[in-house]
Amino acid sequence: MPKFDSRPLATLVAAVLSFPSFAAGIPTLQEVTVDHAARELTGVADSAGEGTVTAQQLANRPLLRPAEVMEAVPGLVVTQHSGDGKANQYFLRGFNLDHGSDFSTQLMGMPVNLVSHAHGQGYMDLNFLIPELVDTVRYRKGVYAAEDGDLAVAGSARIDYVRRLERNFVDVGLGGNGYRRLLAAGSQRVGDLDLLAAVEAAGNDGPWEQPENLGKRNIVLRLGSGTAADGFALTGMVYRADWTATEHVPERAIASGEIGRYGALSANDGGRTHRYSLSGEWARTDAAGASRAGLYVIDYALNLFSAPSGYTGGPAGDQHEQADRRTVRGGFASRSWFLGPDWRDSEFAAGVQWRHDRIDHVGLYRTENRVRSSTVRADRIAETGIGAWLELRTQWNGWLRTTVGVRHDRIDAESTALAGPFNLANGGRAGAGQTSPKLAATFGPFDLLGKTEFYANWGEGFHSNDARGATARVNLQDGSAVAPVPLIVKAGGGELGLRAVPLPGWQTSLSLWQMELASELVFVGDEGVTEPRGASRRHGVEWSNYLTPAAGWIVDADLAWSQARFKAADAGGREVPNAIPLTASLGVAVDRGGPWSGGLRLRYLGAYALEQSGAQKSTAFWMANLKLGYRIGPDLQLSLDVLNLFDRQANDIEYWGAACTRGEALAGSCGGGIDGRLVHPLEPRTLRVGLRASF
Repeated sequence: MPKFDSRPLATLVAAVLSFPSFAAGIPTLQEVTVDHAARELTGVADSAGEGTVTAQQLANRPLLRPAEVMEAVPGLVVTQHSGDGKANQYFLRGFNLDHGSDFSTQLMGMPVNLVSHAHGQGYMDLNFLIPELVDTVRYRKGVYAAEDGDLAVAGSARIDYVRRLERNFVDVGLGGNGYRRLLAAGSQRVGDLDLLAAVEAAGNDGPWEQPENLGKRNIVLRLGSGTAADGFALTGMVYRADWTATEHVPERAIASGEIGRYGALSANDGGRTHRYSLSGEWARTDAAGASRAGLYVIDYALNLFSAPSGYTGGPAGDQHEQADRRTVRGGFASRSWFLGPDWRDSEFAAGVQWRHDRIDHVGLYRTENRVRSSTVRADRIAETGIGAWLELRTQWNGWLRTTVGVRHDRIDAESTALAGPFNLANGGRAGAGQTSPKLAATFGPFDLLGKTEFYANWGEGFHSNDARGATARVNLQDGSAVAPVPLIVKAGGGELGLRAVPLPGWQTSLSLWQMELASELVFVGDEGVTEPRGASRRHGVEWSNYLTPAAGWIVDADLAWSQARFKAADAGGREVPNAIPLTASLGVAVDRGGPWSGGLRLRYLGAYALEQSGAQKSTAFWMANLKLGYRIGPDLQLSLDVLNLFDRQANDIEYWGAACTRGEALAGSCGGGIDGRLVHPLEPRTLRVGLRASF
């Protein structure tokens, strides 16, 4: 890996600090004024499962990790089973999304998910996200929007950064377990343009007996004009991180005392990664319609060292390296036309999206203490995806609105085997396409429970599989013949819902949904990967609430229940492992403009099946996080985050799989691995203090 050059970081810090003025702001997000109408989606939304999260909603939200911004999407859960430089684990609508499969995320028009990735399909690393810069998060659940393509089965999210900060600031954060963070951000008017710059440097050791030694560097430069609906922006980003990880471990290793609760089986797991990007966005809205276009290029690399099965191979351990080095290029363009009263004021939209992943190297290696000992496989992949979509939205009368859409996608991939004793016979070309119809009908609004709309949605979508699986011919373990998997896996679903405003300041939505998937991606504990396994069916109910009972107060409450089953029994049953059936959250935030502000969040995760028979289940738990802010004066403000407020001793994630401890390997009792519960504990109660200064 190339050595990180600190000179651009130092230069940008100096540039930010030289801005002519800094003003006060709570040490979380910039102050944004949003009235109730910004959350009012009646007459706008096409389903009960879509919405927009604003900076105001995030301002007093305590966050352990940057990706927890995504938990503002009702029902979405963010956890971690490894170090904080690795992509988080996500759960939504009965899906174990692993590190991002089946949920598509974009930042400023750039895809975050990575296809044919070294660690897992759709790998979605959001550790480079700077929460203080987030302007909006627009989310959709299900497969009902023509604009959404690959991996958007459970849903999608589009994150946008601000184009201008109303207040420039420097934040300093310190906390337990070696946590430290510096963020400097500000805006400067340059002629008719706005220049935004932000620099972040952070580190953390965590509660782990093996210190995490997380080092993160982040730079954002954005030059733009206007708004996201009518303007343009050019954005350059630099992110780099390295860390030492404490992986999930067999629960029996903790129970026996072989390691402590926060101990590690394998030394020097972890990794290093970088993501450099340049993107441009343009939008124009006029009386005839709206146009959008964008281009991006991303340079990405990851070297990830893990030993998820411990010591099944012997006392040297099972550590392996997953390496990924790629360039992603792509773009999009869309146009909508307002057709006028002769066409019942319909809006017609069309768009095209293109993406090319040039993966120069993706490999799997056996390692010891991060030193490669042998090559399992190394490949080169070129993968191109093209999608085109059409959508017609018609207001038939005062109580009926329909949206009809269709999308066609084509994916072509070429995989070339570079190394590996059983891998050289693999590789080749694979291609697949799918046409996905979409339909939504909205009834209302009616004078029922204040103002109420009813929704009916149906659609088809897909997720792609790894190109190496679609071109596989030989088993990497023994050289036996294997059948390739499809490059595209079809999904389909439907939903009934309602959205209402029972009382002023109270918005509520309820949805009843179902989903079918032609092939499931399932976590395999002894290999630390996901693999295709059988068709599945899901259904569930979601209830989301957003209240502003008084000026400066925000209350949100969400409840989600789901059931996930394979269509055919296998491995002892039909349960989909790690599909969380019940989640709930409650949040209260207050900022009335006085010296004090704060937020309290409660989250509940129900017990979920760890393997297909359902005999082994995780332990349900709830936890709480607290944030307090105090304005010392116009130029200095203080914050306190208390994470895991009540010091709950639960597990961030649980799996079922084969693994061995060092002691079992030395005693000769391991064999090919012992099936059992694999756990990664919640971090204990942690305090973090932040100070924001203006100059």
